[in-house]
Amino acid sequence: MARRGALRNGTEYVAAWPILQALQWLPQPLARGLAAGLGRLAHAVTPQWRRIADRNLRLAFPGMSPSRRREVVSGVYQNLGRVLLSVARMPRIDQGNVGEWLDYEGYEHYEEATRLGRGVLYLTAHLGNWELSAHAHGLHGHPLHVVVRALDNPYFDRFLERRRVCSGNRLIYKQEFARRALKAVGENEAVGVLVDQNTAGEDSVFVEFFGHRASATSGIVRLAMRTKTPVVPGFAFWNEKLRKHSLRFSPPVPMVDTGNKEADLAENTQRCQKVIEEAIREYPEQWLWIHRRWKTRPPGEPDMY
Repeated sequence: MARRGALRNGTEYVAAWPILQALQWLPQPLARGLAAGLGRLAHAVTPQWRRIADRNLRLAFPGMSPSRRREVVSGVYQNLGRVLLSVARMPRIDQGNVGEWLDYEGYEHYEEATRLGRGVLYLTAHLGNWELSAHAHGLHGHPLHVVVRALDNPYFDRFLERRRVCSGNRLIYKQEFARRALKAVGENEAVGVLVDQNTAGEDSVFVEFFGHRASATSGIVRLAMRTKTPVVPGFAFWNEKLRKHSLRFSPPVPMVDTGNKEADLAENTQRCQKVIEEAIREYPEQWLWIHRRWKTRPPGEPDMY
């Protein structure tokens, strides 16, 4: 990929800055309206993303009607608007008002995992509001080590980094995952990992995902198998009735240990991806369908896009 120029990076950031400031400082009802409008605008001006989402939905739900696919794709952009709003307002979301943004379900599963003393691997995805869930968890006195990838635009990357750490969380960039995550769980701390996107390279394992082979990261499973750290799924779903998110934790993913390392790695990675698939099936409008999830193919298989 060609390098981005400093002029382009700066122009993008200068153009976006007034919008980000408005989302942060407008009264919340107006900020919600602006975020919703930005979601609709993004839907209108990104036809390529809409086509990717439609293709993904055809693959995942072959019986879904065209009208329902359009409804789901529209929901994806609405969800992105909510994520953007929460990121912009993170400096204003504190212990006193975080309950207005998010509540907890199944928190006992996370607490029970911490009592084992081997850290927690927080399994999540680009589903619901992944940024708000990490922020709120830090505010509740349980800061995470969040695994992230640097954004292409360094100005936006620094903006997002400041918000991601303002509740006490710490960042682990993907290239340093193995060393720093191992240290964190060794100190009985939690590491949050998004594992739902296409992965290529030595770390990847092919799994079944919505009935198709998909390349998935195995890093979180390798670490769990090595350290016996529990893998606890957690997703922050939007509740339209309550007009806020619910961070739902589930029991740890049961891991097999037959002594066959490669077979166990494949099976345990599959189990993690199955948890994500089931959550997406429950809230399809809240997953990032605009990503080419099935881009990497097993040898000899054709491009799905």
